[in-house]
Amino acid sequence: MIFSSTRGEAADLYTVIYNNISYHSGYDADRCNWIAQAIFYCSQQYDVDPILIASVMETESSYHFDSYSPAGAIGLMQLMPDTASSVGVNPYNPLENVMGGTIYLKTQLNNFSSWGEYGVTYAVAAYNAGSGAVYQYGGVPPYRETQNYVVKVNQAYMNILNQL
Repeated sequence: MIFSSTRGEAADLYTVIYNNISYHSGYDADRCNWIAQAIFYCSQQYDVDPILIASVMETESSYHFDSYSPAGAIGLMQLMPDTASSVGVNPYNPLENVMGGTIYLKTQLNNFSSWGEYGVTYAVAAYNAGSGAVYQYGGVPPYRETQNYVVKVNQAYMNILNQL
């Protein structure tokens, strides 16, 4: 599976992402606007595609601030405490959580940028399973959770892309 970076001009990217946040989260306009602004801020600060950030966030937490996983992941982009600590953010602070998730995603994109046309896919798999697992298996690890995760992020990405 390949994540495309081709974008059309049919709709405003901010509006599409905002509407996607509203649809999935059910939040009011102020919260949806805050999340969209955080996505675009982090995209610009860390040079990561805003559609990819939004797609990971949708898959991780459905854009919810107060999302917690049984494994202990926290917030919008579901940072594990150790991951948050390693990138120097407080996962309970919403902006820092999005920044930390974006930094971690950027790290994975850098780790797998030389892996050819599936580099972004492997980076997304590493966001879920860790880079060690991707290195160990030479690609998306054979974990059902990670394989489903990559598919869900790709579907979210294509859904946003198709609205442009």
